[in-house]
Amino acid sequence: MRDTAPAPRDEASTDDARVLRALVVLEQLAAAGQPYTLSQLSTRLHIPKATLLRLIDSLETRGYVVHMPDSRGNDRSIALGPRAAQLALATLANNTFTRSCRVLLRALVEALGETCNLTALDGDRVLYIERVETTEPLRMEMRPGMHVPLHCTASGKLFLSQMTALERNTLLERLVLTKMTHRTLTDPQALAAELDRLAVRGIGIDNEEFVRGMVAIAVPVQEPGSKRVLAALAVHAPTARTTLNELLEAVGRMRETASRLAPLLQGLSLA
Repeated sequence: MRDTAPAPRDEASTDDARVLRALVVLEQLAAAGQPYTLSQLSTRLHIPKATLLRLIDSLETRGYVVHMPDSRGNDRSIALGPRAAQLALATLANNTFTRSCRVLLRALVEALGETCNLTALDGDRVLYIERVETTEPLRMEMRPGMHVPLHCTASGKLFLSQMTALERNTLLERLVLTKMTHRTLTDPQALAAELDRLAVRGIGIDNEEFVRGMVAIAVPVQEPGSKRVLAALAVHAPTARTTLNELLEAVGRMRETASRLAPLLQGLSLA
């Protein structure tokens, strides 16, 4: 029986570096919260463009990154792909995060009487991370892993409002502002003005803009010690049971829960 000789130390180190380099790329894209060009990634990570291009091609083949079109329709920017979000969700589902998160969400649901969600920015959409349903029979069916639009949801508008002007404008240029209800803001200027108002208030609002008869509000879950938005904590309810103004009265309680969720999310990023 022939023994297999271990790989030389320098060869093993090279293999480790290749694996870690892929993870570093994914971490950079996740922390950025916006697409990067190849040149930007190369500069930030100190990886030669030719080497990085091969790595990006490999990651894209497996769905971990995607190329995003710019305002002219050219594929010039790189963002996290659906496989990266699936991996993040699977990671979260297999540790204490889910249990701890659900305890906090359940307490908030019991206090407010309405469904509460934890969401993240995932490219051009909102990703549901965790959710606890109300016991009321009238409610909207959603589940973790689902995506909803940015421009007409409370969480989505919160994420947009908290971006820098450059980040927001770049994203809005490529968003399709689909009309979901008669209240959906589909005019870019009207939406931008609404986002400016929400930025001052530090919340997100959905006034029957995503689903007719449903209203929602969202508050940011911010990284401890900074203003970086890690996720959004949202509550929604049917107008048959409550009003938007009544939901807004819960902002203080939601901010308290968001501050307790923040340490659980620190160091984790889905988009």
